[in-house]
Amino acid sequence: MRDDENDHVYIHEVSGFMANDLHGAFHEVEALSRGTRCEKFLFSLSISPPKGANISTEGFERAVKKAEEALGLTGQPRVIVFHEKGDNRDRHAHVVWSRIDVAEMKAIPMPFDRMRMKEVSRELFIEHGLDVPRGLINRAERNPLNYTLDEYQHAKRVGQNAHEVKAAIQSAWAQSDNAVSLSAALQERGFRLARGDRRGFVAVDVNGEPFALAKWAGVKTKAVRERLGPESLLPSLDETRAAIAQDMTCKMNQFQAELSAREEQRKQEAACQRRQMVERQRTERAQALEQIRQRQQREAFERQARFRKGLGGVWDFLRGETRRIKLRNEQEAREAEQRDRAEKDRLIQSQMAQRQQWQARNRLIEERARVLGQEVRQNREQFTERREAAQKGYLQRRNQAQDQSRDRLRGPER
Repeated sequence: MRDDENDHVYIHEVSGFMANDLHGAFHEVEALSRGTRCEKFLFSLSISPPKGANISTEGFERAVKKAEEALGLTGQPRVIVFHEKGDNRDRHAHVVWSRIDVAEMKAIPMPFDRMRMKEVSRELFIEHGLDVPRGLINRAERNPLNYTLDEYQHAKRVGQNAHEVKAAIQSAWAQSDNAVSLSAALQERGFRLARGDRRGFVAVDVNGEPFALAKWAGVKTKAVRERLGPESLLPSLDETRAAIAQDMTCKMNQFQAELSAREEQRKQEAACQRRQMVERQRTERAQALEQIRQRQQREAFERQARFRKGLGGVWDFLRGETRRIKLRNEQEAREAEQRDRAEKDRLIQSQMAQRQQWQARNRLIEERARVLGQEVRQNREQFTERREAAQKGYLQRRNQAQDQSRDRLRGPER
C-alpha cells in the first residue's frame, strides 16, 4: 500500500475473508495457518503487462482466473491490489491468495507452480496479441534477433507470425515426452506431426505448410529422434495434408451450415424488427394526428369565441369589427393549416429516415454475411482441392515406390 513508490495504489478486491481490509485479511490467514504446519500460508503473484499493452480491468481479472485455475487455488480467499507507476511498469496488479483449505485445515499443495505460471504467461501473451518473450519459450533463446532469414520468410510467406509459430511449436515440445503427447500438444495448437519428405519430423499447419520440428523447436535433430523414435511410424506429409484438408473441409461444411442457420434466424429477427418498427411508427403517427386534431378544434373554438353575441355583436358588425375578426380568423386558420401540414411532413420524413437507417444497417449485415459465406465456400473449395492434390501425390509416390521395388526384384535385364 506504499504510495511513495507508486503514483496510484488502490484495493480492487478483498474476497473470501471475514475481514474487509487488507491487513485484517492477512492476519486472518496467519491465524488460520497456526492450526496447520504450513509456514508459507500466502501465495503472491504479480501481473505486469509489457509497457503500452493497455490491458483492461476485465483483462486482469481473466488473467487472475487463469492463474488460480492453473495453481489449484480456485475459490480460495484472495486480495487484488492495483499499482500505477510511471517509467516502464505502468499499471500492474498484485494478487495474494490464502493457501489454507479451511475445510481440511491444511495447505493446498502447489507443485511446479513456476512452470504452470510460465504456461499461463505464454497463453496471456498470445491471447492479447503480444510478442511472446523468448524466456517464456526457450531459456537458450532470449535474444529476439536469433531468427534466421529463412525462418522469417517462411512464416511470412504462409501468413503467420514467426513468434507465434515458434512459440506454439516450442511450447508443445516443452510439455511432451513422446510422439503421442507431442502430436496431441501440436493438434491443440493447430499443427499435425508428420514425416517430412526431406526434413525428418515436421509440424504441418492447417494450410499444409511443413515446419521442420528440430529447427522451430530449437533442439537438435538427435534429441528429436531420441524422444519420438523413428519417423517411419508417422504418416507422410501427403497423407497428413490430405487428412488436414479432409478435416478442414468438414469444418467448413459445419461453418456453412451454421451460417445458413444464422442467416435464417437473422431474416426472422429482421422481419420481426421491421414489424415492430412499423407498428411503433403507426402508433406515433396516430398520436401525433390526434394531437393535431385536438389542437385544431381548440383553436377553431377560440377563433369563433371572438365573435360577440347580442347587441355587442350587432355593434361590432355595424362598426366593421366583425369583418376584421373574420379576416384575422381566416389568416390564422391558413397559418395553422400550413403549420399542421409541416408537422405531418416532418413526422413522415423522420419515420422514413428511421426506416432508411434500419434498411442500411440490414443491408450491411446482409453484405457481411454474404462475404463471410463466400469466404467459407472458397476455403472449402481450397481444402477440397488440397485434399485431392495430396491424395494424388500420395498415390503417385506409392506407385513409384512399387515400381522401384519391382525393378529391384526383377534385377538387371540382359
